[in-house]
Amino acid sequence: MELEMPNLIGNKKPIRIAHVIGKLNAAGVESVINNYYRNIDHTKFQFDYYIEEDSNCAPPQELIEMGARYFITPPYQDIFNYISCLKKHFQEEKYQIVHSSMNTLSVFSLYAAWRAGVPVRINHNHSTAGKGETKRNIFKYILRPFAKCFATDYLACSRYAGEWLFGRKSMESGQVMILNNAIDVERYQYNPEIRKRVREELGLTDKFVIGHVGRFCYQKNHEFLIDIFENVHNKDCNSVLLLIGIGELVDSIKAKVRRKGLDDAVIFLGVRSDVNELYQAMDVFVLPSRYEGLGMVAIESQVAGLPTICSDAIPEEARVSNCVSFLALSTSIDMWSKKILTFKCFIRKDISKKIRDTEFDIKIQAKKLEKFYAKP
Repeated sequence: MELEMPNLIGNKKPIRIAHVIGKLNAAGVESVINNYYRNIDHTKFQFDYYIEEDSNCAPPQELIEMGARYFITPPYQDIFNYISCLKKHFQEEKYQIVHSSMNTLSVFSLYAAWRAGVPVRINHNHSTAGKGETKRNIFKYILRPFAKCFATDYLACSRYAGEWLFGRKSMESGQVMILNNAIDVERYQYNPEIRKRVREELGLTDKFVIGHVGRFCYQKNHEFLIDIFENVHNKDCNSVLLLIGIGELVDSIKAKVRRKGLDDAVIFLGVRSDVNELYQAMDVFVLPSRYEGLGMVAIESQVAGLPTICSDAIPEEARVSNCVSFLALSTSIDMWSKKILTFKCFIRKDISKKIRDTEFDIKIQAKKLEKFYAKP
């Protein structure tokens, strides 16, 4: 079932790439793919997104207007119908490239692509595994040995993510291409005027604002973040926690906030299309994830000139500035809060020039992806 069928751009049809991303839930992976789509040459390449019918979000109209198409599939849990649906669509659309970004689950979509005779089948890994998700991890580790079975090409958002899914030998031999979770630097660069406006709109003018962007799930560790913020708030009652995102654990986190009596100090903003501007309103960004392939939001926050505090589960490759710190998850809550409070008097600057034209600039990385798609 196709969700939208816009007109193609130009007289010569661009190459259409099938991007399999699973559920739309305003999470990091789809944000990465969307960034690449916005910056790739649409006269040469167009993306078709394959999303599952139980997605939490609607496709962005902005991308549809650029030429993106969205196709609905059964959820991957309905495995036989899922594979059958993908295979049928891949054959009908006559794709030359299928690009799957579903971690170990990519084996199913790439199997469908192999059955459909698609010549280029890309497995693109954005994540790893972490302690505490026993059932999910068992499934990941069962499927991990099949990561290369139906793929012709391997991509990863970081060396750590590449090694985890494809193995160290594959990384060392150059079989895995690192495609960074790059961003549009200009959209995120520090802007005092936007900061003033957004803080006024949210009633945060005189507040010390701690921010977090991430799906409410086990991986992102919101429970720990709330405990940290409680400690910060006890030390500074003028502090506010800004949470952006949705997810299966949002209700339990809201309940925890109520139990701690922090309702007036924690703001849940849900899904937002202006995250780049919301970074401007923050004073410090905290990412206490239990595991990450890279941690795209940590890149975004640093480009915005924000002091960024990450857990030690975030790869070192996420360091793109001098304003990022890493703390072990085993470090006490009190130490986390003290670290956060050291940035109360931080003088924020525009550091975007240092990051522009680097491997995290989407304009540079989009050209790299274009060359990859166009190779013989």
